[in-house]
Amino acid sequence: MKKAELRKLYLEKRKALSQDEVLALSDRIFENFVNYFKPLPEQKVHVFIPIEKFNEIRTDIFVTYFLSRNVRVFVPKIVETKLIAVEIFSDTKFEAGSWGISEPVSNEDSKIVDFDYIITPLLYCDKKGNRVGYGKGFYDAFFETVSKDSKKIGVNYFDPDDMIDDVWENDIPLDYLVTPADVLSFLDGC
Repeated sequence: MKKAELRKLYLEKRKALSQDEVLALSDRIFENFVNYFKPLPEQKVHVFIPIEKFNEIRTDIFVTYFLSRNVRVFVPKIVETKLIAVEIFSDTKFEAGSWGISEPVSNEDSKIVDFDYIITPLLYCDKKGNRVGYGKGFYDAFFETVSKDSKKIGVNYFDPDDMIDDVWENDIPLDYLVTPADVLSFLDGC
């Protein structure tokens, strides 16, 4: 299927989820992430803040867990047309950004490039790690700037079934996908 078709299909599937389902599935995704990757103190994790109206994975449980265990947490913020990584702490102040996403007030880019994990939003991911986002290319551009050792991890409610027919040359695939049922690796061409 083409990205536009998959984007529409998976937006509709996500919109059909109740808030109870979003919370339960997010909890299972979080548990799978922690059990598989076992994040350690002082590791650096970049994690998105969800767009709640699109029923994105609730990453607040990730952030709370990381901060309580001295894992360094960075969140994306769009400044002009670029995605930057802002480090956050338990007392960081947030405000609604242009996309209606809660963002840190600070515009200070951490300039960190060696993240241990980059927890990445998506609408769909195929069996090769190719992802469908919202079509703005922010994460592909961001992936170009980080260390090749940074693990790019998608989180999604749905398993990869259909292949993406229109993968572009500049698309950067994920290394892993975490779903409520499993953690899939794409590192060995699986």
